[in-house]
Amino acid sequence: MANETETEEAPAPKRGRKGAIAGLVLALVLGAGGFYAAYSGLIAFPSGAEAEKAQTAEPPPDPLPDIAFVDLKPLVVSLGPGSANRHLRFHAQLEVPGTHEAEVKSLLPRILDVLNGYLRAVDTALLSDPAALVRLRAQMLRRVQVVTGEGRVRDLLITEFVLN
Repeated sequence: MANETETEEAPAPKRGRKGAIAGLVLALVLGAGGFYAAYSGLIAFPSGAEAEKAQTAEPPPDPLPDIAFVDLKPLVVSLGPGSANRHLRFHAQLEVPGTHEAEVKSLLPRILDVLNGYLRAVDTALLSDPAALVRLRAQMLRRVQVVTGEGRVRDLLITEFVLN
């Protein structure tokens, strides 16, 4: 009986050769097809110089808007007797469209007068608050825009704001 079970269980046939040969043939066909597609130009690969240009080429920056900066004379404002500080030193520049630069420069005495009057009227406690500078800037810009007319002054840039 032992002999009969051994003979009935015949070794399984090897299927690995047929699969390996089919895989090798398929790889050769696909490799040859890929080579042909690249060689004939069906698949475009940039050359080394073209690839470097494509990577390093940046679009040109947008042109700057036509703006000019009008420098205001520094202001020294004496603060009231109840404040811990005695003076405020203020210096700013106005951002204006280039076409209105001459008009705004002609109004500088009036602009300085408005800013000087506003800074003298501001509460000294407000001046010492660091967060108040944004509000002060907005208030001063609005007053300057009223003096110069709409569209002539875009922004007020504070370059110096010192309490001493």
